[in-house]
Amino acid sequence: MLSRMVPNLPSSASANQPPNGDTRSHLNDAGHICILKDASRCESLTEIANLTSADQFDAALAIHLYKGGRHLQGSRIPFGIIFGGTDINEDIRSEEKRRVMGAVLREARFAVAFTTKMKELAAAEWPDASKKIYVQYQGIRTTPTETFDWCRFLQNADIPADTEDLHVFLLICGLRRVKDPLYLVDVFSDWHRKEPTVHLGIIGPAVDPLLTHEMKEKIKRAPGVHLLQEMPQDDLHAAMRRCFAVVNSSISEGMSAAILEAMDLNIPVLARNIPGNAAIIKHKDTGLLFSDPQEFVALSKSLMNDPIMEREIVTRAKDYVKKYHSWECERKAYQNLVLRLQ
Repeated sequence: MLSRMVPNLPSSASANQPPNGDTRSHLNDAGHICILKDASRCESLTEIANLTSADQFDAALAIHLYKGGRHLQGSRIPFGIIFGGTDINEDIRSEEKRRVMGAVLREARFAVAFTTKMKELAAAEWPDASKKIYVQYQGIRTTPTETFDWCRFLQNADIPADTEDLHVFLLICGLRRVKDPLYLVDVFSDWHRKEPTVHLGIIGPAVDPLLTHEMKEKIKRAPGVHLLQEMPQDDLHAAMRRCFAVVNSSISEGMSAAILEAMDLNIPVLARNIPGNAAIIKHKDTGLLFSDPQEFVALSKSLMNDPIMEREIVTRAKDYVKKYHSWECERKAYQNLVLRLQ
């Protein structure tokens, strides 16, 4: 996605929202008027070029060095970049994409990495850009709906609401290959057959229609696994607050907002052991990291059977989010960075 801003102050920018969706809010509150544009839905590069050349736009801000940034090459207006995660972790392996990303980074006024590790990877590939890459952890703010009906949520998901010792795990992600939403389906369904009180709900937008179709067909034959309808963020936060644990099974991550939101809501997290997740989760301290589906089940069982460990993990995770993922600090950082686009 690509977003853009119309000036209301001497400067303005355009941005592709980070996963938590707050960048636009941060900049709006600084007096800028932001217009979001999903680059993937534009019919041609000319459409983007026409937008960025329009007189009323002063600057641009794009998420993802390749997907968003390539549309800003040669732009009339100054721009910044926010790394998405897959650009540095995955796209960098493609010679053509790496060439394009290097060219975009040379033109950008600044770039934002969610973690020090992400900055180091980018700086190793493009040393000349090192000084313009800033590390800014995602800020987190959760707003669960207080009137959320958990029983109705379970009913809509075909999960028995009257089951004792019910344990609902939620996998929250856009339905696309890099999120690997099918990774745990088989092993979880086998576990459910032995322990019918465990359920896995997969919830998120259907980004990849082909994968979504595959998932629907597979989940029909996977008892205990449920594909849930996308829901408003406030309701999603409320559902997270009632579930047993939040799960992440991605092949690659920049920084998962769902993980951080679960931490903020005092819900334990089980995440695939990949660099993006390991950057924010310390195993058995602020969450649990698994390397294969079998280990996921073993760790889940240990968490279910050890309420003291669960309580200690969520307490430390909450402290971590408060210390490193301040929503206010993120706001100040982006408002200051946009000044570099004047």
